[in-house]
Amino acid sequence: MSASAASAQRRGPTGGVDAGAGSMSRWAHRLRYYLPAIIVFVAGIAAWELIVGGLGLQAFILPRPSAIVNALFANLSSTRFGLLASAQATLIEALGGLAIGTVAGVVVAFATSRWATARGVLLPLAVAANAVPIIAFAPLMNNWFGLENPLSKMMMAAALVFFPVMANVTRGLVQVDPAALELMRSTAAGEWQVLRKVRIPNALPYFFTAMKLATTLSLIGAIVGEYFGGSTRVLGRIIVESAAGLRFDITWAAILLAATTGIVFYLVIVGLERVLIPWHASQRATEAA
Repeated sequence: MSASAASAQRRGPTGGVDAGAGSMSRWAHRLRYYLPAIIVFVAGIAAWELIVGGLGLQAFILPRPSAIVNALFANLSSTRFGLLASAQATLIEALGGLAIGTVAGVVVAFATSRWATARGVLLPLAVAANAVPIIAFAPLMNNWFGLENPLSKMMMAAALVFFPVMANVTRGLVQVDPAALELMRSTAAGEWQVLRKVRIPNALPYFFTAMKLATTLSLIGAIVGEYFGGSTRVLGRIIVESAAGLRFDITWAAILLAATTGIVFYLVIVGLERVLIPWHASQRATEAA
């Protein structure tokens, strides 16, 4: 078959390139892109299983992946551990902390980008708070909000979420193309119009970059807060209690569940980013890939 005939087969009735062929090409490209990572992941799990079995390592040192998966499914709804209910409780704490930290970070970012006085007062405080180890906040949060109150864990998560959101949104609001500002001023645009049409759209990619980091940090903050007491049906307490009882297969199962929750959390933010800022260069590059 000649090259012109093959090209004609790929074209639709209007002479354009067949949409199905283009879709298949994009899926093939994505498969080639992700396939090496998938192969490495599967090979790593297989090597882990074989090495642990071959060396005869005890479960308290490193359990097999198969034992971890079995422990996960066996204890999803068990009376003692209840991994599924624990993951749901931890997720609620992480979501609450994410919401609190995000709102606080965005408010401070708008204030510091708008008023020099607020920038001089709030930025040093934010940097100082970010420099304090998160573990140091746990006893304070438990004392302020109550050991059994999920809000104490939410505030732990919020403390981790706040700084990256504040720093990234501030950067997005401030680092605007001077040509865009000049164009808005040439049309006698007010501060509100400049904010709405230039600064906020410029800050959105920075905001979603911060949110991708904040999703992981919120889970870390919630789980670290749970280490210091509270309800027993949360992932942090399950990790502590199962490790103390030498049930390391359950410990790793809880860690696996937390990691899976974090990945899903991250993918939700990626999906929202593609929906809300499809015009950004990073999203156009993703679509082209």
